Amino acid sequence: MNRRAFIEMISGLAGTTFLAAQMPWFTVFTNPSGAGMSASDRVRVGFIGVGSRGQTLMLNVQEFQARMNIDIVAVCDTWPEHKERAVAMINGQAEGFLDYREMLDKVQMDAVIIATPLHEHAQMTIDAMQMGIHVFVEKAMARTLDDTKAMYDAHIDSGKIMLVGHQRLFSPVYIKALEMINNGELGKITKLRGWWTRNTPWIFYDVPGGRGSALDRQRNWRLYWDYSAGQITELGSHHFQLANWVLDSEPLSVMGSGSLNYHTDGREVYDNYSLVFTYPNGVHFTYDLLDSNRHNGVGFQVLGNEGTMQLEANRHFAETPPRPPAIRTLIHNIEKSIFETIPIGGATWIPAEAVKYGGNYISPDYQLNETLLFLEGFIEFVRKGEAPPKLTEEGYNASTWSLLADEASREGTILTLPEKYKIKPCQA
Repeated sequence: MNRRAFIEMISGLAGTTFLAAQMPWFTVFTNPSGAGMSASDRVRVGFIGVGSRGQTLMLNVQEFQARMNIDIVAVCDTWPEHKERAVAMINGQAEGFLDYREMLDKVQMDAVIIATPLHEHAQMTIDAMQMGIHVFVEKAMARTLDDTKAMYDAHIDSGKIMLVGHQRLFSPVYIKALEMINNGELGKITKLRGWWTRNTPWIFYDVPGGRGSALDRQRNWRLYWDYSAGQITELGSHHFQLANWVLDSEPLSVMGSGSLNYHTDGREVYDNYSLVFTYPNGVHFTYDLLDSNRHNGVGFQVLGNEGTMQLEANRHFAETPPRPPAIRTLIHNIEKSIFETIPIGGATWIPAEAVKYGGNYISPDYQLNETLLFLEGFIEFVRKGEAPPKLTEEGYNASTWSLLADEASREGTILTLPEKYKIKPCQA
């Protein structure tokens, strides 16, 4: 899908109640700010945290930097090598800092993009917004519910934009999928399933002293409870946001279990989880995370009585698949007759057979970078001075339920969101 086809797809939904209710932020592409290329129209952007993810975000912004009249005016990272690499990436045209507070004090910025360890997000985001700077912060929002709510409150009090990096909100596949779901093509949604399985030690840096050392806790922060909820906040939060979006609802409760059963090297955060979120109308969302086997990869399924969608694979499966070719039908009938009757304790048992059907593409020509689209949208919202409240709410709700899932799996209990952390949905 090229950019023109993407804009045409969004334009076709413009003005519909579906777009207004579930993805109002896409109007930024059909109704841009109209800003020009003069110095007065320029958006000044800073980066806090330019490690692996921060570097990726910077490369994305550089893709449209000239077209959208953006200046990258400052970069910051506590690690000198990261800071120096980022300055080199922009040919020395921005000042580098080791302390984000010095950067905020010395450099005039319209917006800042934050990609630091999870436990550092809250104070940086709040400080920036209180200084009149719009914020794009990586998911999840914060390490604690109190910090997450403080970030949201600062966003409301300051009137500044705060967007959270769940990039699937800007995926053309999910636009089309949600349209199909809203049109009833899956029938009644009865269950969601998701998983994120990998085979990785998840160690970014080899450090003297190994696991548990002060340096390891700082550099490989994803492995320690004080700084991270591991796979839940770093990976699963994407799919928790997606579940909320598909069902247009928050969960009622979450329960789960987790353990360290493979990476027993001194880390604290679990390497596997099984979670169950309960939604209204008796719908459950089951979710698995694993760091010791990659066979199943990444998946997110929406199951209804008339079909299934596997959104990560861009596939749609009708519950009653098309009739197979005659030779396949013949083979199936032969196999079926062999296994038709199997006595077990005097009863007849016919094994259930999974449907072997390749399905169809949800969006047949998809090849757009959703992270880039999200960042483009953020810059346009900065120009306009506001963003649809629902976009921030999606990030907030995914973040709070990520933290509850972490807590539920560690305590082995069923949890609901305490009243003090609930927010009242705004109008789009």
